[in-house]
Amino acid sequence: MVVGCGDVGLRLIAQRTHQPNRLRVLATARRTEQLEAIRKAGGVPLFCDLDNRRSIQRLAALSRWLVHLAPPPNAGTDDPRTRWLVAAGTSRATSQTRWSYVSTTGVYGDCAGAVIDETRRVHPSNPRSARRVSAERSLRALAARTGAQISVLRAPGIYAQDRLPVDRLRQGQPALVPDDDVYTNHIHADELARATWLALFRARGGRSFNVCDDTDLKMGDYFDTVADALGLPRPPRLPRTEIALRVSPMMLSFMSDSRRIGNARMKRELRMQLRVPDVRALLALL
Repeated sequence: MVVGCGDVGLRLIAQRTHQPNRLRVLATARRTEQLEAIRKAGGVPLFCDLDNRRSIQRLAALSRWLVHLAPPPNAGTDDPRTRWLVAAGTSRATSQTRWSYVSTTGVYGDCAGAVIDETRRVHPSNPRSARRVSAERSLRALAARTGAQISVLRAPGIYAQDRLPVDRLRQGQPALVPDDDVYTNHIHADELARATWLALFRARGGRSFNVCDDTDLKMGDYFDTVADALGLPRPPRLPRTEIALRVSPMMLSFMSDSRRIGNARMKRELRMQLRVPDVRALLALL
């Protein structure tokens, strides 16, 4: 089962339906067009309103293998969607239950550009990341109570051929000057979908994984690299004091945390070889 089936969930379904040991993949969504997209991808669509506790309750009985892709709500520091999903699964979860949850590398907060791995303690710097920490803790509590094998996949910025910052570049939105710029991390959407599947069967319960590619760029350099590959103007560079007046609060929060995240555990324990090793590898194919 895929809970909260958006773009990454559809990619997961497409990957599995082309395998010889094809499984029936159940996937939840709320919007009619997304339910139809699940059907076209080869999955079995299930309507579920993740903001309605009763709608969530029936999910736990349908599968012991679950990929949780639903983001938290957009307010507060808690994630009631995950808390309700955990409550629904508690009575049926056993040591044979396997879940993988896609969280965010934002849980680490600002690391001042340091190279980090999964041993770094979480220290979210904004409510959006705090909600993800809340979700992770709810899932770990479920594992402690029931013995369920639950893995947490912390993902950074997701890209793909159709998920590049093209509109941002065309609009001329600014980036930070090099001295103020932050390191950012990336993963191809197909790689993230594949990692969620591998984690179900290869991860030891309770493990967290940084699901990142090998890109090592500051944010402005990333925008420049994409702009050059697509023949678009590079973004103007502004100091932090000025850029705060030009970008959205969410974008500003992304421009406030600097991390260089290691992916050795993902490669070693999930035995995952990156098919798209970095952003440049994708851009070379365009």
